[in-house]
Amino acid sequence: MESLVELCDLIAQNPTQFPQKIAWICSRCPPAESLLTGSPVVSRSQLHAILAVARFLSKCPNSDHETPKSLLLAFYRSIPSSFNLNFWPQAYSSEAISSFFNDLLSYISKAAELSPDFASDVARFTGEVVIQTISNAVSSVSRVFLDALCSNFPPILPSDANRLVSILLDRLDVVVPSSPREAISNTPDATSAQSSPLSVNHYQSPGVEGSIVSTESTSSAATKDDASSSRGIVVNGGGSIAWKSNGDLFGASLGLNDGEAYKKVVTLFEEESVESLEKQDIVFKLIGHVFSKVAVEPQLMEQVRGIAKDQLHSMLAFLKIRKRDWSEQGQFLKVRINKKLSVYQSAARLQIKTLSYLDTEGKSSKRLLHGAVALLIESAEACLFSVWRKLRACEELFGCLLSGVSQAAVTRGGQLLRVLLIRFKPLVLATCAQGSMFESVLKTCCEIIEFGWTKDRSPVDTFIMGLATSIRERNDYEEEDGKEKQAAPPIQLNIIRLLSELNVSVRKPEVVDMILPLFIESLEEGDASTPGLLRLRLLDAVARMASLGFEKSYREAVVLMTRSYLGKLSGIGSAESKTQAPEVTTERIETLPAGFLLIASGITCNKLRPDYRHRLLSLCSDVGLAAESKSGRSGADFLGPLLPAVAEICSDFDPSVDVEPSLLKLFRNLWFYIALFGLAPPIQKTPATAKSVSTTLNSVGSMGNIPLQAVGGPYMWNSLWSSAVQRISQGTPPLVVSSVKWLEDELELNALHNPGSKRGSGNEKAAVTQRTALSAALGGRVEVSAMSTISGVKATYLLAVAFLEIIRFSSNGGILNGGPTSTASRSAFSCAFEYLRSPNLMPAVSQCLTAIVHRAFETAVTWLEDRASDTGPEAAARESTLSVHACFLIKNLSQRDDNVRDISVSLLTQLRDKFPQILWNSLCLDSLLLSMHNDPPSAVVSDPAFVANVRSLYQKVVREWIVVSLSYAPCTSQGLLQENLCKANTWQRTQPTADVVSLLSEIRIGTGKNDCWNGTKTANIPAVMAAAAAASGGNLKLTDAFNLEVLGTGMVSATAKCNHAGEIAGMRRLYESIGGLNQSTGGLDLDLPVLGSSTQSPQPKNESFNEILLSKFVRLLQKFVNIAEKGDEVDKSSFRETCSQATALLLSNLDSDSKPNTESFSQLLRLLCWCPAYISTPEAVETGVYIWTWLVSAAPQLGSLVLAELVDAWLWTIDTKRGLFASDAKCCGPSAKLRPHLAPGEPQPQPEKDPVEQIMAHRLWLGFFIDRFEVVRHDSVEQLLLLGRMLQGTTKLPWNFSRHPVATGTFFTIMLFGLKFCSCQTQGNLQNFRSGLQLLEDRIYRASLGWFARVPEWYDLNNNNFAQSEAQSVSVFVHHLLNEKVDTAQLDQKSRGVENGSSLNDMKDQYHPVWGLMENYAVGREKRRQLLLMLCQHEADRLEVWAQPVGPKESTSRLKISSERWIEFARTAFSVDPSIALSMAARFPANSALKGEITLLVQSSILEIRSIPEALPYFITPKAVDENSTLLQQLPHWAACSVTQALEFLTPAYKGHPRVMAYVLRVLESYPPEKVTFFMPQLVQALRYDEGRLVEGYLLRAAQRSDIFAHILIWHLQGETSDPESEKDGAPSVTNTSFQELLPAVRQKIIDGFSPKALDIFQREFDFFDKVTSISGVLYPVPKEERRAGIRRELEKIEMDGDDLYLPTAHTKLVRGIQVDSGIPLQSAAKVPIMITFNVVDRDGDQTDIKPQACIFKVGDDCRQDVLALQVISLLKDIFEAVGLNIYLFPYGVLPTGPERGIIEVVPNTRSRSQMGETTDGGLYEIFQQDFGPVGSPSFEAARENFLISSAGYAVASLLLQPKDRHNGNLLFDSVGRLVHIDFGFIFEISPGGNMRFESAHFKLSHEMTQLLDPSGVMKSDTWYQFVRLCVKGYLAARRYMDGIINTVSLMMDSGLPCFSRGDPIGNLRKRFHPEMSEREAANFMIRTCTDAYNKWTTAGYDLIQYLQQGIEK
Repeated sequence: MESLVELCDLIAQNPTQFPQKIAWICSRCPPAESLLTGSPVVSRSQLHAILAVARFLSKCPNSDHETPKSLLLAFYRSIPSSFNLNFWPQAYSSEAISSFFNDLLSYISKAAELSPDFASDVARFTGEVVIQTISNAVSSVSRVFLDALCSNFPPILPSDANRLVSILLDRLDVVVPSSPREAISNTPDATSAQSSPLSVNHYQSPGVEGSIVSTESTSSAATKDDASSSRGIVVNGGGSIAWKSNGDLFGASLGLNDGEAYKKVVTLFEEESVESLEKQDIVFKLIGHVFSKVAVEPQLMEQVRGIAKDQLHSMLAFLKIRKRDWSEQGQFLKVRINKKLSVYQSAARLQIKTLSYLDTEGKSSKRLLHGAVALLIESAEACLFSVWRKLRACEELFGCLLSGVSQAAVTRGGQLLRVLLIRFKPLVLATCAQGSMFESVLKTCCEIIEFGWTKDRSPVDTFIMGLATSIRERNDYEEEDGKEKQAAPPIQLNIIRLLSELNVSVRKPEVVDMILPLFIESLEEGDASTPGLLRLRLLDAVARMASLGFEKSYREAVVLMTRSYLGKLSGIGSAESKTQAPEVTTERIETLPAGFLLIASGITCNKLRPDYRHRLLSLCSDVGLAAESKSGRSGADFLGPLLPAVAEICSDFDPSVDVEPSLLKLFRNLWFYIALFGLAPPIQKTPATAKSVSTTLNSVGSMGNIPLQAVGGPYMWNSLWSSAVQRISQGTPPLVVSSVKWLEDELELNALHNPGSKRGSGNEKAAVTQRTALSAALGGRVEVSAMSTISGVKATYLLAVAFLEIIRFSSNGGILNGGPTSTASRSAFSCAFEYLRSPNLMPAVSQCLTAIVHRAFETAVTWLEDRASDTGPEAAARESTLSVHACFLIKNLSQRDDNVRDISVSLLTQLRDKFPQILWNSLCLDSLLLSMHNDPPSAVVSDPAFVANVRSLYQKVVREWIVVSLSYAPCTSQGLLQENLCKANTWQRTQPTADVVSLLSEIRIGTGKNDCWNGTKTANIPAVMAAAAAASGGNLKLTDAFNLEVLGTGMVSATAKCNHAGEIAGMRRLYESIGGLNQSTGGLDLDLPVLGSSTQSPQPKNESFNEILLSKFVRLLQKFVNIAEKGDEVDKSSFRETCSQATALLLSNLDSDSKPNTESFSQLLRLLCWCPAYISTPEAVETGVYIWTWLVSAAPQLGSLVLAELVDAWLWTIDTKRGLFASDAKCCGPSAKLRPHLAPGEPQPQPEKDPVEQIMAHRLWLGFFIDRFEVVRHDSVEQLLLLGRMLQGTTKLPWNFSRHPVATGTFFTIMLFGLKFCSCQTQGNLQNFRSGLQLLEDRIYRASLGWFARVPEWYDLNNNNFAQSEAQSVSVFVHHLLNEKVDTAQLDQKSRGVENGSSLNDMKDQYHPVWGLMENYAVGREKRRQLLLMLCQHEADRLEVWAQPVGPKESTSRLKISSERWIEFARTAFSVDPSIALSMAARFPANSALKGEITLLVQSSILEIRSIPEALPYFITPKAVDENSTLLQQLPHWAACSVTQALEFLTPAYKGHPRVMAYVLRVLESYPPEKVTFFMPQLVQALRYDEGRLVEGYLLRAAQRSDIFAHILIWHLQGETSDPESEKDGAPSVTNTSFQELLPAVRQKIIDGFSPKALDIFQREFDFFDKVTSISGVLYPVPKEERRAGIRRELEKIEMDGDDLYLPTAHTKLVRGIQVDSGIPLQSAAKVPIMITFNVVDRDGDQTDIKPQACIFKVGDDCRQDVLALQVISLLKDIFEAVGLNIYLFPYGVLPTGPERGIIEVVPNTRSRSQMGETTDGGLYEIFQQDFGPVGSPSFEAARENFLISSAGYAVASLLLQPKDRHNGNLLFDSVGRLVHIDFGFIFEISPGGNMRFESAHFKLSHEMTQLLDPSGVMKSDTWYQFVRLCVKGYLAARRYMDGIINTVSLMMDSGLPCFSRGDPIGNLRKRFHPEMSEREAANFMIRTCTDAYNKWTTAGYDLIQYLQQGIEK
């Protein structure tokens, strides 16, 4: 139900926006037709829906939606059906039904009040519904509904009202006796009938409070016997008061004292049932509601009036029945009495209502009115004297009767006023005598007097005077039971109270002047002149009247009270004072001080408040002087009670204005005595070392220690006095009198001592005491010995100053009283510094005053720190206080006194360091910059030197201020500076002054080293600096290095902001001017409301300018969102322009007086926050940071709103997995692109949006968050908690970050942000969240470690600055970890808490929500911290190498970690996440201790890590296979690994173990066959060891799934059918023989498994290319010169058979024909290879886009070795592309199609270097100039770039493959300058010339190549560095996938390829990866390799040999 209520309230705010929601709620309601037919049944949800609809209509009754109204009316009509219990849901209690009806009728009534149309609809059904309810006799539900009707009665038609009243009167059969005799004659005859809920055939008696379900007890009744406890008053004409017993009154009211008749009356009332009373109550209430709604017929009105009157008569008898005469007692009697009184109250209300319908002019009505008033007053008297008068029901009845009396007073224009007051006065006096029901009488008196004051004052004056004079009458009455005569009867006290309250309520000076003289006379001469309760009550009344602020009465009262207070002081110490009545003390301590306080609170007159302030301060001086000579503590006792009044009257006094000397002296005297008497609250937290002073009230110990006690001891006096002293301090001016020698002239100060005092100037002992107290108050800053020149009285004065100035800050932080706005003048420092400006101060005094300033500052700091955790208004007040002090200190820098300036600078610096938030306080910054370019205010006399000094000081402070603020929060700092520049334009209408320009122009920040500040600051975080560049508004590319000039960009952005603000202001003025045009102007088409020309019909209200533009911008921003949703690109400039204009509009609305449409305003603000986040591009978020900074800088009050929206948007990106949180497999970087070859997992389609772009957007966004954190961390708990929510959502488990390497820096920046946030637990403002912050810190540690659960990867954005920033981000995180302060005490406590918890639960271990089971939290935390530190340091080193691959030449020192530490690291990592431990092995592949421990951990926790493929090598080992380890049983459940990992398990070392083989085949089967095709050579080799025919089975199954897989498999099987080595060596081996025999069998099985369609494709494909390949054999006998013609003849014979034939080397290329003229025979020693060009199209591309593709068909050559080399090159190409490296490789296609036969793709558009040399003289450098233009031209440099990136690629490939025979015939260059290596006949360990290995360089880098790569010729050029960088990065990227590459090669070991014929090719290949090296060492190795290959002589020598032997051009 609660959610429905919230939804309804939301819809009601704007119902037009949520029609679907309204329809949904209506659909849940019971259908109208089902309610009005048959016996309806409803469910709980339907009841909730009906209530929701009713609530909605109660808020929006005029809604256009008709369905809710019709449904609610239908249900309302069906209410009689609900009296059947079957209508309600099961188990629906009567309480629930009652609550439902009450809510429903409440909503209906409210809706009817708001909508007349709805009220008329409801009224049509109300009468019938209520009548049916009354007629229903069997259902309890009807009673519940009637009870609800009594509270909320809906509208009703007049006709139905008459009918309803008649029915109710018929049901009410009441006969009320008017006399006892009638009561006796009317005996009861029957019991109550049950014909209806309201059928009451009962006996004469009215009612009781009637709630059908309520039986709650009320206030206890009087327990004393009525004869002794109750008395009545009869007032005779003379005004004398006679007392009679209740028995007499009772007998008089009955007319006789007939005991028998009395008993019958009692019996008559007792025979009424409680149920019948409840029914009567409902009847009267319902009739009363009907009278309130409509007018009924006069006859019915008369009938009702008569019944009500009879009820009141009956009440007179009822209330006089004694309690003991009831037969019932206890709770039952109380219930009956309450019910009966409730009935009487309802009847009384009915009677009062009928009076309003009387004819105001008729005589009969006047008579009726007189009778009714008399009856009401008589009834009220009966209540007053009733034994039940203390019951709440009786009090309510009394109040109801008096309200009727009050209403009667105002009827007929007050004609009854005189008579009424005569009748009313005895009731008032009786009430005062009784003391009960006083409030009702007071209220009625006030109402009558306020009315009568304007109508007829004479009777009112008489009434008031009659009450007042009764106070002074002597009351001679007989004493009862020998009791003593009371000093003041209660009637006197209550009349005084009544008159006092009457004055306060009426507030008429005439009334005060009438009563006050009587009171004063009584106080001075009458009975009240002596102490007693009467005097106290009169003094209180006098004070109340004086507080009304009427001047005459105020002065009389204050003089009287002052005289009385001083009079009490004179008696101190006399003998009479010891025998005084206690009222004397009460008057002095309580009554008079309370009166003074009351007057101070009440007086608001600007004339009287200063007068009263002066009077009170004078009184304090007089009291202090008089009490100073007294012994003991009388001074404090007399002065203390006055302090609250002084505090109140000084609460509005502004101490910063000029104060009259006389008043200033009074303030000084007051504080002198406060210090002297020890009334100041302690100003030290630690007690001072002094003799303790007794704090008992009776102590009169030595006064000498009191000032010292006041400094640091416990407070001795009333806490109210302490609070008063604090408040007084806020309104006290500096205690500096006008005299120049005010401290030297001690006459005035000595005058403050009484001549009889022992503490005068001559008492040295007292002086020492005062100096000691002063030294203690100054915190020991001034020794007592240094004060020897200060007299005692002067020390007391200085102590008073110290108390005052310190207490100012301890009370409210040091804000003085003043106006509503806090400015620098409100700072209490303005008072503290005032003393230092006094001339000619003694050194000791000056030292003390300086110490006072510092102590005041310390107190201010303490006050601010104590309130660090405040939120809401309290936090705003704290920050306002801080800025006020800072602004004052800034302003104080311009003082002429050097000492004052120095102190100001010191305090300002301390304040800034302790509270950094003032750095970003716009008031402080404005004050600084404004002060800098304004002349000092004190430079009245021309003093250039002084002005220059002040200017220089300001410049120094401002520069330091801005630099520090930039180092922490550069975004906000720049935003504030831009705002200030905008204001400067506004102030001066010119550019900023030269001072500001010169200062700001020196400040630059950037991505490099910042010279502005030292050390690592927040601005050193790259993300923050990028955000700062965005916030600056400068058009910078954030991924590039930049140096930001604060002034330049600030001026540009400030101008742009001013322009946007000006656009909005201009449009607003234009709109307003158009809106002011005459209507006759005609309509204007301005996309604004049309101004029509009609003059008759009223014009609709024009839509406001704000609403038009707000809605316009909302639509524009939503349009940008829609564009982004569709995947289209958002125009950057228009988006920025729109956002900037929208921001300017929002800010203009904040500044304007008109209130904007809150909904549109919030919607626009939300869109401004969400749009950049939603678009998620760096450009969009750059705009976002710019406008967000603008918003929070220009309107800091929006900070929480902006941050809340941004946090919501951030969490939304987590939920939607965007950018940094794109944790999907397809977004995780290189590994996603290398699946399944080199990384485990299914191949994934690329994401629609580039995750790198979104990660960069998150990086910027995060920088803004950190910036805001630094700004708000000290001053806004709300915003800190928002950031905490963001961090909680970010670090929640499971781990939800992107695995993309580009996210590394951003990820660790978030973790750094989290740790910085958690460090706030030591701050005061987050002390309450320590445990939550500790848990958040644990989650951050867990998330940080989670980053290392993946193997380390690289990614290159081709942007060195970004790579450097990534490394710096991790380095800053490491720096924070190293310097992190561990709260060991808290950790120990937490650890102990864990242990205690364990003992309670009898558990050894404790479960942690983040870490799971743990033993010792503190120890575990440190282990995890050390592990994280080590991993982060390694990551930082890795990224540093990637950023600066050509970095330091020397190898960086490795981590010095022992084997034991490595083992500990492994265990810790494995306990957190086994993946972390496994990735550590990938980071440190040569660490044997680490691998050994991980092996043990994996094998011991095998069941927990089955989802981690990387764990396989740790338990699938040759040893495990030999032993048939049980660990292998887990393989069926293991996650799939990569293909290259699976290939390793197919090698002979694993002996074809069935479990291992089954796993491998499951892995291969899990991937599409096309993806496995790449490794076909390795799979074919695996058949050698396939004893179980498992591999064969997989190949056959895969062949059936994919035709292409089958075809390529067949070609490879055919390629393996020859074994040249075996033939050469003689008899083949048994293994090879069986392998050769298996190949054709497998081939045949594949063919046999083809479907007819597949067989057809196979035959056509193979026949076609067999024919082409066979041409080579045909040409062999043909002479060379005829071979080309022969090729043409053979090609013409071949026909294309179908359009689905494809090139075997590239199945994606479909053959569309052969270019018959393209056949070329190639040179070969004994073979005839031919090159043929095909026309091909892309299989998945445009079928009309035909391209040529040449292929070489070889016969007699084994191509398998080329296939292996190109496989490795292809893997490297994939790796480089996945990592983002701009490195070029071209792995052209090669396929063996038969024994020594194969097809080789020709690299398109290429020439060999040899061919280039045949046509052109010169080297490559000259050839490139000929082909691409002169050096430096764009085409030449592009070609050089292409050559560079391809050379780097083949350098890495050559290092690994070691290809030899690199003559110029095997080097190709394409048409854009790229290098391609071909012919890999010599790789690994073999080389030409009988393996002489003449080519000793790892790769070819001849002289002509270095000419292109290194124009300098000495390896110093940029292009050479770029080449080396690419080589290093390529090598580092390849090292990451070393195992995959090695596995690919190793499976070919037994293939018989020449490259495996000698040496240890696999071992040496692994060595060339150098897994034992760190990244820096590997980088340096690659650099050395490049240097070694540079123009090596062996390379040139081999080219010469080839030229000489083969004729290949050099």
